[in-house]
Amino acid sequence: QVQLVESGGGLVQAGGSLRLSCAASIRTFSTYAMGWFRQDPGKEREFVAAIRYDRSIVYSDSVKGRFTVSRDNAKSTVYLQMNSLKPEDTAVYYCAAAASNWRSLYSAATYDYWGQGTQVTVSS
Repeated sequence: QVQLVESGGGLVQAGGSLRLSCAASIRTFSTYAMGWFRQDPGKEREFVAAIRYDRSIVYSDSVKGRFTVSRDNAKSTVYLQMNSLKPEDTAVYYCAAAASNWRSLYSAATYDYWGQGTQVTVSS
C-alpha cells in the first residue's frame, strides 16, 4: 500500500523559510514524478512544483525563484524548500506521486497518490 507522509509545516513570519518533506513508501520511487500542491479552504488545489524522475523541474509562476523542489531517491523522499514566504503562501501543502512523467504535471488529475497534507501558515 502506497503512503505519502508530509512533514515540516508550521507557523512562520513573512520573509521566513520552511522546508517540507514527503516520505514515500513506493518501491519504484525513483521512476515517479513527484509534485507539490497547496489548497486554501474554499479554493481549488493549486500546483506549486514538480520534479520528474530525471530531476527536470517545473514551478508555478507564483513560487518561482522562492521555492526549490528536490528529491533523494535513496530515502524515497521529496523536499520543498520555501524561502521568502508571503502570507499568500498560507495553505495546506500536499505532496503527490505520478507514475507517468510525461502527462501534465500541473494537473492534479495526473497524480496517482496523495499525502494527507501539512499546514503552512505565514503571518504578516
